[in-house]
Amino acid sequence: MESIIKLDKVKKYYELGEVIVPAVNGISLDIRKGEFIAIMGASGSGKSTLMNLIGTLDVPTTGNIFLNKINLEGISESELAQLRGKKLGFIFQTFNLVRSLNTLENVMLPLAFQNIPREVRREKAISILNQVGLGKRLNHLPSELSGGEMQRVAIARALVNDPEIILADEPTGNLDSKTGREIINLLDSLNKKGKTIILITHDNEVAKSAQRVVKIKDGKLLK
Repeated sequence: MESIIKLDKVKKYYELGEVIVPAVNGISLDIRKGEFIAIMGASGSGKSTLMNLIGTLDVPTTGNIFLNKINLEGISESELAQLRGKKLGFIFQTFNLVRSLNTLENVMLPLAFQNIPREVRREKAISILNQVGLGKRLNHLPSELSGGEMQRVAIARALVNDPEIILADEPTGNLDSKTGREIINLLDSLNKKGKTIILITHDNEVAKSAQRVVKIKDGKLLK
């Protein structure tokens, strides 16, 4: 199956005073279209930096990243933002919901940046929220939701633009084991519908849900 994301000798260095820290140190990786892949590593291994690079939230110091065979080097920030909005959906451990917006408004938010009319945004958001089992929680603020419900809102927000790729950074990290399993089952069902899932985790049990596991340590992939 064809690659949807390809990393070629990617490095990301950070300067801390006179010290250079190699967060990602020469990673080459092919992720296939429709794959469910887990990237595992301990805290500080470089896995979140790697996710930010794959998700175009950061740019490599050296090396190249290809999305659908397009080299992202040299693409302007505005073009990257459009590409990110249409191709990628993000799920974070801390949910990253806007506290002043209700469930429906949080899920509608990414569509506003794509200049989609409000009524269409509303219809799409309601449809996605029904799919993740939150059709009756549309007007609830994040503070009125459980951790599992907030993560489902985050998943709905990630899905509302119908992205090809879902990037999930420790999506079960703030959840109890039962709720975490429900979230992983939801990601698995999305994968079965054709979405490419990239899961960042330090949890062996969570990683077992993926079709392929790659491990990272000190910014390098382990063989």
